[in-house]
Amino acid sequence: MSATTRKRVLAIVLAGGEGKRLMPLTADRAKPAVPFAGIYRLIDFALSNVVNSGYLQVVVLTQYKSHSLDRHVTQTWRMSTMLGNYVTPVPAQQRVGKHWYLGSADAIFQSLNLLRDERPDIVVVVGADHVYRMDFSQMVAQHVDSGVACTVAAIRQPIGMADQFGVIDVRPDDPSRIREFLEKPKDPVGLPDSPQEILASMGNYVFDADALVEAVTRDATEISSKHDMGGDIVPAFVRRNQAGVYDFKDNVVPGATDRDRGYWRDVGTLGSYYAAHMDVVSPLPVFNLYNFEWPIFTSYGPQPPAKVVQGADGSPAQIDEAVLSPGVVVSGGRVNRSVLSPAVGVGAGAIVSDSVLLNGVRIGPGAVVRRAILDKNVIVPAGAEIGVDADADRARGFLVEDGLTVLGKDQHFPA
Repeated sequence: MSATTRKRVLAIVLAGGEGKRLMPLTADRAKPAVPFAGIYRLIDFALSNVVNSGYLQVVVLTQYKSHSLDRHVTQTWRMSTMLGNYVTPVPAQQRVGKHWYLGSADAIFQSLNLLRDERPDIVVVVGADHVYRMDFSQMVAQHVDSGVACTVAAIRQPIGMADQFGVIDVRPDDPSRIREFLEKPKDPVGLPDSPQEILASMGNYVFDADALVEAVTRDATEISSKHDMGGDIVPAFVRRNQAGVYDFKDNVVPGATDRDRGYWRDVGTLGSYYAAHMDVVSPLPVFNLYNFEWPIFTSYGPQPPAKVVQGADGSPAQIDEAVLSPGVVVSGGRVNRSVLSPAVGVGAGAIVSDSVLLNGVRIGPGAVVRRAILDKNVIVPAGAEIGVDADADRARGFLVEDGLTVLGKDQHFPA
């Protein structure tokens, strides 16, 4: 048995994100609870990666608008309690004072009772709002072998995009060690083996448990700190020469294809959320949902199979480059380059193109929906148009951003 397999590992999923840039999709739910690719929630990707990696003791730290997130986690993510396995949401509890979480590091500091209860050797800390596949056991193995107290997962990005990320500057003599952690630098230095690339932090970390406890406890006393894992905790380890980097390109996920290997998408904006859906529907998907060797687990309830039939007027249904979830019924409509979530209905003669429709959306006969994101239960009346005329959409009170028209949950179509 290797030293890595003897280590006790606790996984912490940081799921308190407010997700302001995803409004109105986050008006009624936390960012990790936002639906994605029809049947999933964003948090399902982080949790699936953790459990597929063999880590079956998982806590989910929640805060903002957490009801739908808590409900999804407790109803979906059930494991054998006989074997001591669990995925459990833990709300902000004001354990150390009359304030909510001040940042991701403070969230862990206020939850140190979880570490005291489990007594892990290693703590894997992951974000809850990225779309990707990753085997964390490989990162943990490197962490243990390296002898550092903190390891940061990083993905290679073009150097021109450095000002969009937290950038990891590595030591030239040892590229596995972090020399400096830079927040959105304007003049970054490329990697020793690839000058046109930088390493961007993925928001996933591995820590020696005792070192993490000490770091967040000390950070809690720093008045000037923003109490952020990437902005405060990691730089503290870097200053003590105790921070390593794990290059995501070295991660080998069973069943990955040449096309989707190394895929990672931060879906923090409406534009990136939409783009990630288009990655899913393409004929040769950039992100392959059909990798059964590394499944993404979820639950979507007692939905019947999707159904595609001719309309009442005999018009045929036409479907191309589309993801149809259980419960979808397309009756003589046309659907192209779109994702239809459970219980979506498309009427005869309707056209849905380049769009994302969440649960329960109804598209009336003859309606046209283009480049739109429609949240749950939106009803588009017969003959109406969305995404055709941006000025008309704005006049009706719809959000138009990045060339997309977005309607919030239960938003009514004005008469």
